[in-house]
Amino acid sequence: MPNHHAIPRSVWALGFVSMLMDISSEMIHALLPLYMVGVLGTSVLAVGLIEGIAEATASITKVFSGALSDRLGQRKLLTAVGYGLAAVSKPVFPLASGLEWLTAARFVDRIGKGIRGAPRDALIADITPTELRGAAFGLRQALDTVGAFIGPLLAILLMWLTASHFQTVFWAAVIPALLAVYVLLVFVREPAGSAASRPHAPLALRELANLGPAYWRLVLLATLFTLARFSEAFLLLRGQALGLPALWAPGVLVVMSLAFSLSAYPAGALSDRVGRRGVLMTGLGLLVLADLALALLPGWAGLALGVGLWGLHLGFSQGVFAALIADHAPAHLRGTAFGVFNLLTGVALLVASVLAGGLWDGLGYQATFMAGAVFALVTLAGLWLTR
Repeated sequence: MPNHHAIPRSVWALGFVSMLMDISSEMIHALLPLYMVGVLGTSVLAVGLIEGIAEATASITKVFSGALSDRLGQRKLLTAVGYGLAAVSKPVFPLASGLEWLTAARFVDRIGKGIRGAPRDALIADITPTELRGAAFGLRQALDTVGAFIGPLLAILLMWLTASHFQTVFWAAVIPALLAVYVLLVFVREPAGSAASRPHAPLALRELANLGPAYWRLVLLATLFTLARFSEAFLLLRGQALGLPALWAPGVLVVMSLAFSLSAYPAGALSDRVGRRGVLMTGLGLLVLADLALALLPGWAGLALGVGLWGLHLGFSQGVFAALIADHAPAHLRGTAFGVFNLLTGVALLVASVLAGGLWDGLGYQATFMAGAVFALVTLAGLWLTR
């Protein structure tokens, strides 16, 4: 395993930025589906639709922000705009008087995520040596997921201290969001010429063709993968179906994020040593097991096992996919490559979340997770056949 001290300091800083913003986002996201269903009376299908459209909006935005970062050579600027927009959206959640405002805030937050995602990942690829890419993306993902672990814990604590007062938790989430923007502006350095602007149109068909067939096969595979991993909101709803009180519901995300955080860096570093393909296949196998556990195993033990396996599958796949994109994309098109990748996987997440919600409402939770297992098996077969 590589020495983590060899990873550039700006990658560490970006990891802490992700961690702080994820603390903020998960304090809200851990409670939002329950607030929408339990307090506002929203259907599960509507939750899936809102979550899917919000994530798809973020993914569409990533295409244009990634291409713009290639065109302007300004990755840090666009990253800061994205994180800033997400921070500005956070006070809307406690102030919202109905579903319309909550939905609008969710969309603004996701647009911010869309603006920052591709330029940030391209910046990491620009400043990290090739032999450390898996470890660098794994480190950022691990720190991001530490935030996803701390956020729900803080939500549980504040829900307990305030007798389940949702708005107080939402207000507290504003603080780490503002800190994330501060760390980004002060501690992240973009080397001169790391993404020098070029007189080209990154989204032109000629430039997209320059990404190469190996890149497009990877994107197709990732799209199939995303159809199997719908929104984590359904993990929360699985806990609610078992009778988990709103106070303890964020514990579902705590278990998932702990498994994700502990596995992301080792999996990324392992992919640098033994290759990405085997690590990714392990991630798919873990997703199949997670879906089967959530569909078939009864009680709290089945929920805990399924959620833990879900977190492990994320650790063995998300950073590895990012490293694969960096491996296959030309340096001057990295922003575009990450943007297109996120667009297509985001559309797949929309489809997956809507299908998951429809299956849940129509046939029950077992149908939702069994369908996920089937898609994961199909993707695993495709990866096995793809060299």
